[in-house]
Amino acid sequence: MDRSTRSPAWFRIVAVVLLLWGLAGCFACIQQFRLGADAMGPASDYDRALYASLPIWYNAVYAVAVGCGLFAAVALLARSVLAVPLAWLSFTGVLIQFGWLLATSDIIRVKGAGVVASPLFIVAVAAFAVWLARHARAHGWIR
Repeated sequence: MDRSTRSPAWFRIVAVVLLLWGLAGCFACIQQFRLGADAMGPASDYDRALYASLPIWYNAVYAVAVGCGLFAAVALLARSVLAVPLAWLSFTGVLIQFGWLLATSDIIRVKGAGVVASPLFIVAVAAFAVWLARHARAHGWIR
């Protein structure tokens, strides 16, 4: 397989979109660290209690998820095979973060089933990034 294969334009465009997504995720993470429950706007008493109940490792997993997602996008643009493990780490972090939140809290009961839409979308984007990195490696677009 020729490892000097030029990646198609759509791949580079999608990698830039993932880079912007990663930057937005890092911004949201920093805001949560700075503002706590109020990061997404005025928080309810429930939001404050839920945020206060998060385990100490929760924010670390959040940081790993968004940081690895951002660096995976950078690696895709740099044509580095490091995109594959970074995307996997991000996906794993997202699964742990939202899996724990949805499985151990009463957020769905309190806020309704619609509260899972955003986490499901984030999981889908992380899974897509894994697929894209593996696809790019298989086609020689990253090395």
